[in-house]
Amino acid sequence: MDQQTEKILQKYTEETKRHFDVVMENVQSGIKAVAEQVAANAEKLSQHDQRFGNIEDTLSTIKLDMEFIKNNLKKKVDIDEFAALERRVSLLENKIKSS
Repeated sequence: MDQQTEKILQKYTEETKRHFDVVMENVQSGIKAVAEQVAANAEKLSQHDQRFGNIEDTLSTIKLDMEFIKNNLKKKVDIDEFAALERRVSLLENKIKSS
């Protein structure tokens, strides 16, 4: 090759290299932005996992409390039974008074 051709090639080579460097910086910047977003999403996911863990604990406690209340309510007299017992006591009181 002659010197003039080498100069032209050198000029295009340097220009191509600069263009490649600019494109590479842009790609690296984009990768960095994606990596930062992934890190932020991972942190949020960790926070959500912790919150769900707390919610599961609370829900377990509520279920136990509801089971306890349910069992206690089974031991108590319902309204109909109370009304029947009240009538029986009333009848017995009347019998005692009239005797």
